[in-house]
Amino acid sequence: MKDQRKTEIRVGITVLLAIIVFLWILGWAKNFSLAPTENTIRVKFNNTSGLEIGDPVTVNGVRKGFVEDLKIEGSGVIVTLKVDNNVSLKKDAGFAISMLDLMGGKKIEISPGISPEEINYDEIQQGIFYADIPQVMSMVGNFREDFTSTISDLKITLTALNDFLTDKDLNRDIKTSLSNLNEITAKLNLLIDENRKNLSQLTANTAELTEEAKLFLETNREKINTSVDELQLLLKNSNTLISEMNAFTEEMKTEKNNLGKFIYDEKMFEDISQTLKQVNELTKLLLDQLKDEGIKIDANIF
Repeated sequence: MKDQRKTEIRVGITVLLAIIVFLWILGWAKNFSLAPTENTIRVKFNNTSGLEIGDPVTVNGVRKGFVEDLKIEGSGVIVTLKVDNNVSLKKDAGFAISMLDLMGGKKIEISPGISPEEINYDEIQQGIFYADIPQVMSMVGNFREDFTSTISDLKITLTALNDFLTDKDLNRDIKTSLSNLNEITAKLNLLIDENRKNLSQLTANTAELTEEAKLFLETNREKINTSVDELQLLLKNSNTLISEMNAFTEEMKTEKNNLGKFIYDEKMFEDISQTLKQVNELTKLLLDQLKDEGIKIDANIF
């Protein structure tokens, strides 16, 4: 009876330990925990591409959490993460969906960041999606269509270029142009050879002329400087004279000098006009008398 009792106790302890181990393994596999040891972070992604609830969350490659929930919101997806509270995440932390293995599994990789400020767990963070193998294959498919179109266009271009290069008239013109160019080059070389001595003499004369000009400038530097100074003085005096003439003209226009008063005095102008008119009448009278009987003078002298 005692042996049976001991056996039952052993079986019960074994079953209890098995249940505890099973529950521990199940909690580890399903990320269950009796104590709140995780922080909740919400991250918005434009595309999750196969990410599922329960997929791992790694920090610098180390598993530190799991995906708790996925919720479509507008044009994006809000992913709720559970991350161990012993992980220090900064304000500039990065969140990215990447490929877990070649079978297409997904994970969320977190870069903790280096900012001195802690992350605000109440705010929705912005995440990015790294293209995986299916995405790359899709991109390759799109590239294939573009590549095929490009090859077709290139084939058309090469065909047109081949027709252009094999044109007989074009080939004949190119050969003629090359022949003419060769002939021109030969004549130019001959011209240079024939005038090599003259060119050398011209170069020597140019160098000699340059040397003489340099020597002339050095010899007459003081005279040139004096001439420049005198020219500057002359220009200064000319400016002064022009200024004085402008002032004189202005005084004349405003009748501030005698000449201006004489020219712009309206009364004097009227007197001169009257005098000229009287002289004109007197001259006409004398001419009429000379034509008739001579000049008649009737004067009373007191």
